[in-house]
Amino acid sequence: MPFGEQPAYLRVAGDLRQKIVDGVLPPHTRLPSQARIREEYGVSDTVALEARKVLMAEGLVEGRSGSGTYVREQPVPRRIARVGFHAAGGCTPFRQEQTDERVRGTWESSSEQEVAGAVVAARLRIPHGAKVMRTRYVFRAEGEPSMLSTSWEPLEVTGRTPVMLPEEGPLAGRGVVERMAAIDVVVDNVTEEVGARPALAEEAMTLGGVPGHAVLVVSRTYFAGGRPVETADVITLADRYRVAYHLPVK
Repeated sequence: MPFGEQPAYLRVAGDLRQKIVDGVLPPHTRLPSQARIREEYGVSDTVALEARKVLMAEGLVEGRSGSGTYVREQPVPRRIARVGFHAAGGCTPFRQEQTDERVRGTWESSSEQEVAGAVVAARLRIPHGAKVMRTRYVFRAEGEPSMLSTSWEPLEVTGRTPVMLPEEGPLAGRGVVERMAAIDVVVDNVTEEVGARPALAEEAMTLGGVPGHAVLVVSRTYFAGGRPVETADVITLADRYRVAYHLPVK
């Protein structure tokens, strides 16, 4: 659609967006009022309101109760480094998800048995309804929440073994590769797919974002001899992080 044929509210939002990007409207500046937008651009109240909604949905501005709408300070994206396979040797869950050695981090977790839903069952190639161990993580980098992760392991592989609970037992806090090796399961491949979707309210609240804004989802599965032994979704805010892959040339 040519620019001139764009709906009026998108033309107004585009001009205001450019002013924000160019620094004409710097962070923490109050966005022009609805009446000011109406007068400056010669549009109706409805158009002015819709333009403001667009900027809010894009995360460029935020409403403050009783005060108005203000330009948000945009975070400088940090890097989440991915290198795929990890050999045994003390890899922690944080290092499994963030392999940049310059980043220091901690994690919190909780594990619970559940039956596999259709999606998890398909990823693990197990029957729908089979038992899995689900573990949820909150990862913190430099003290701030940076990633969420939910992993599922088939209990037909880990059940009644010392590594059934990822964060308990003799290998508590180790990575998947090392834990599986302890029960004679040799991980030899890992796949990852990266996608994006709107953040769920609880995800945004935990990560310090705004509900509905985009999150990156890294869906990862570890294999041993072609059999999936762990699958996980790693989630982070799309406007704060970039996923960087380091892939060796063979």
